[in-house]
Amino acid sequence: MTKQIVFIIILVLTIVVFAYSFLRILRFFKLTKGKFKIDHLGKRIGITLNVAFFQSKIFRKPIIGFLHALVFWGFCVILFGSIEMVIDGISGSERSLSSLGVIYDIFMASGDIFALLIAIAILVFLFRRVFMKIKRFQGAELKKKSKQDANLALSIIFLLMVSLLGMNSAYLALVSDQYVGIYPISTFLAPLISANDPTTLHIIHETNWWVHIGLVFLFANILPYSKHFHVFMSIPNVFLSRLEPLGKIRTMESIKKEVELMMDPNAAFAAPAENEEETIERFGVMDAEDTDWKNYLDSLTCTQCGRCTSVCPANQTGKKLSPRKVFVDLRARMKEKGPELLKNKDYNDQKSLLRDYIAEEELWACTTCNACAKECPLNINHPSLIVDMRRYLVLEESAAPAELNAVFTNIENNGAPWQFSPEDRILWTQDLYMNEKPTK
Repeated sequence: MTKQIVFIIILVLTIVVFAYSFLRILRFFKLTKGKFKIDHLGKRIGITLNVAFFQSKIFRKPIIGFLHALVFWGFCVILFGSIEMVIDGISGSERSLSSLGVIYDIFMASGDIFALLIAIAILVFLFRRVFMKIKRFQGAELKKKSKQDANLALSIIFLLMVSLLGMNSAYLALVSDQYVGIYPISTFLAPLISANDPTTLHIIHETNWWVHIGLVFLFANILPYSKHFHVFMSIPNVFLSRLEPLGKIRTMESIKKEVELMMDPNAAFAAPAENEEETIERFGVMDAEDTDWKNYLDSLTCTQCGRCTSVCPANQTGKKLSPRKVFVDLRARMKEKGPELLKNKDYNDQKSLLRDYIAEEELWACTTCNACAKECPLNINHPSLIVDMRRYLVLEESAAPAELNAVFTNIENNGAPWQFSPEDRILWTQDLYMNEKPTK
């Protein structure tokens, strides 16, 4: 009974803290732009299955991708056991889902095998991060805290797997041949501790049980403040992926509307629509609250894996741009300014996402080749945010590079990007046939 009471108290505290953290982040979406719309449901489900569940994009790096996929699939299976532990903790029962029969056997066997595979994969990941100088794990945007965060999360996952195997092994040693479920790995581990007396085995089982479920609760509440928040956000983000071709740059509806009015001679005399309000809109993105809701969702989903930056041609040629940094900075800026904006919509700390976090040089280095968006395993669309920040520079500040400003001026004056009038465009053809012999 005491165990139940303690467990329920810890469970309630975990849910309350997690709900507070999640709702705090959810409120920031109120500050962003754009309408939440879900269309083409069948296509989105197909993308989610392919990219999120089957991990199709992660396999572009076959070996490490396969290990990562094993971790994801293993967590999906082990989640079943975690649900059972919660039910056991509340009800005071033992192996409460064993009545499912064959289904239970499959989940328990899979979870036992995956626990070992995930533990091995995590050791590989830790070795790569600590001892191997992998370029995509480096970058100005990855502070010391980010690296410590990654190592902490990997360590917790490793301990989760060890405690799961320890719990299963102690259970088998304790109940001998009367156990329920199938445990391929723990069956070989149980003899290592079976010589202990029942009291000691019970202590080993309970210790591992509490360590495992305690780490699950701890991990859940660390995630909202970690780059590993993608554990919760990745599947929703993939489901809400942009469905247009990667190269398509979205039209700004406000400017499109103005152009359509200019092209319609009757628009000037049309009566304004009812309830139509004049709103002063900022063109493009200057700060976190100007971003589209999907861009902010992308920033919360980013795993900081660096695959986007590793394939960026601008970054590879030594330019300042890092697609990963753009979304790391957006999340950091919203975290900094968002709480104050929720209190006061006119709050201004004399800083902005543009320039204080992301330099103009970074934005103009982008070639919009979309290699980053194509490579991202979670379907984050980096160029969409970069283009919106460029739009602010051009439309609000006329702060494009000199080469582009010259093009804009020529288009405005001559109707073309070249520096000569429309009347002179065909002059180059005058001498085209001078050296040709006349035909008979």
